[in-house]
Amino acid sequence: MSQTLEVKRYNPSEWTKGVFTEIITVNGPGKTIYLAGVGAEDETAPAGAFAPIRHLGDPYEQCRYSYDKIKRALAAHGGTLADVVKQVVYVTDIRYQAPVAKCRREAYGGGPIPINTFLVVSGLAIQGMLLEIDVTAVVPK
Repeated sequence: MSQTLEVKRYNPSEWTKGVFTEIITVNGPGKTIYLAGVGAEDETAPAGAFAPIRHLGDPYEQCRYSYDKIKRALAAHGGTLADVVKQVVYVTDIRYQAPVAKCRREAYGGGPIPINTFLVVSGLAIQGMLLEIDVTAVVPK
């Protein structure tokens, strides 16, 4: 017998409807996937070294590359962006909000945007990184 997850999305604030989800509840058996700080680090860098950053100076392209990595990581564990229930986006400049929001809309397509926190920070782990994205997803077992 297949077990399913019941995912419910709530927006108590009218202004958030269609922009992001404020509350998500998940009931039922499932696997939770946590992706930490996905950014535009070049995946082909050798082990033990800081990876160079792709798309230096371009927050939109760094975002697109980050979501590509997120999609592949989720797929490797049986998930998709549709399974994401929460994400936190860290940027180093508030001026990146518009290109990152555009990138996020494109990444999720017509699917629901998960609970989302957007933070401006003074720096990230590797020089040249303009953003990082933490993702939490829940998939049925």
